[in-house]
Amino acid sequence: MSGAYHWGALAVQERVGVRDLAEHVGRSIGTGIRDVAAAFLELQPHLVVGAADDTGRLWASLLTGAPGFVRATGPDRIAVAGGLPAGDPLAGALATAGTRVGTLALDPRTRRRMRLNGALEVTGRGFAVRAEQVFANCPKYLQKRQPLELVRQGPGVVRRGEALTSGQQRTVRGADTFFVATTAEADGVDASHRGGLPGFVEVLSPVELAWPDYAGNAMFLTLGNLTADPRAGLLFPDWESGAVLQFSGRARTEFGADGSRRTRFRVESVVESVHPGRLLWSTPEYSPHLGSTTR
Repeated sequence: MSGAYHWGALAVQERVGVRDLAEHVGRSIGTGIRDVAAAFLELQPHLVVGAADDTGRLWASLLTGAPGFVRATGPDRIAVAGGLPAGDPLAGALATAGTRVGTLALDPRTRRRMRLNGALEVTGRGFAVRAEQVFANCPKYLQKRQPLELVRQGPGVVRRGEALTSGQQRTVRGADTFFVATTAEADGVDASHRGGLPGFVEVLSPVELAWPDYAGNAMFLTLGNLTADPRAGLLFPDWESGAVLQFSGRARTEFGADGSRRTRFRVESVVESVHPGRLLWSTPEYSPHLGSTTR
């Protein structure tokens, strides 16, 4: 590690030419949860969690609960009440002490987000995470939405496979948001957000996806992790139905001669779910950054 970054992130920063900027931005990464961050967490009905399952496959999952189900219980610790729905690929990991997890609290109502990564503790009500990295991200590329309805019924997991069906391919092509979990082994797990206009994620085949890497905060935590370890987990929420698509596989970054970057993802496992207790959201108000800048 060099400060906030491991060798993979440093390599990407050097290649892109943003090392000085990344060093400055990296000073925002800490281990403490400030009062404003604690207040933000207690308002959230969703929490994205990334981790590896017992076979080593990486996944991103979505927890839902009444505001307050995630809260800070100390200067470097959050507690989460409840757990994942039955059949979720990370249900076992989140019931195992010591699991390395990356969490992302994202509020579509305000376009605010916060990342907290660390090690899991099992509790009587769910689990807790002892923070090793805590930081906020800018609202760039986040779509604005409003919560509409909590649906208490649902069949749970409806399909598992090793490739995308035609319907799942349509869902991916129509997505404006997804989440990606990555890891650098000893340096932990990270959960991040990707946003764009529908169509920004390409379906190259039933087992291969690709998406552009847009200019962001210059940290390159996700691409840095993929440089160190190609495992990745993707989560595509259908905001209007509450369904979720989860993919586990491997990814790599392609660097163009013009400075562009694209991530290619190879699918190894697919889980499609419509869980009870899911929250439905409105159609999006797209980020003002989309379509107006080269990212």
